Amino acid sequence: MYKRVLVATDGSALSEQAVKAAIDLALLTNADLVSVTVAHIEPVGYFEGSMMLSQRDIQESQAHTDRAAQQLVDKVAASALAKGVRSAQAIVMRSNQVAEAIITTAKNQQCDLIVMASHGRRSLARLLMGSETLHVLTHSHIPVLVLR
Repeated sequence: MYKRVLVATDGSALSEQAVKAAIDLALLTNADLVSVTVAHIEPVGYFEGSMMLSQRDIQESQAHTDRAAQQLVDKVAASALAKGVRSAQAIVMRSNQVAEAIITTAKNQQCDLIVMASHGRRSLARLLMGSETLHVLTHSHIPVLVLR
């Protein structure tokens, strides 16, 4: 049925439920699991007149973001392998276009299913980003399983 399942995660509670479902699905279908998260690229400044950070501060902030993202997907891969999934990969994409990064990863990794939560982060961050899940649903040529 499925040979490679991609699960997108942002570490939210609902996203964790999607991860568990994706692991179970990979086990049921004897599929490989690819976990992906998108690390946002740190901006230099948000608008003219904003406080500018030094290059070193920007690099440190980006390195912190990248490390946290890598730990998140490594945890997913380790959990999948511990439960018996035959192969699990952990991928961090650096982008400010979350949905496009997920779709690109699914294509590049030759996945035949994308699993993700109906929504992730809350508050202003979600409003600013818009519905990434909706974007994946409407632009992906790969089937998408959305969990609520």
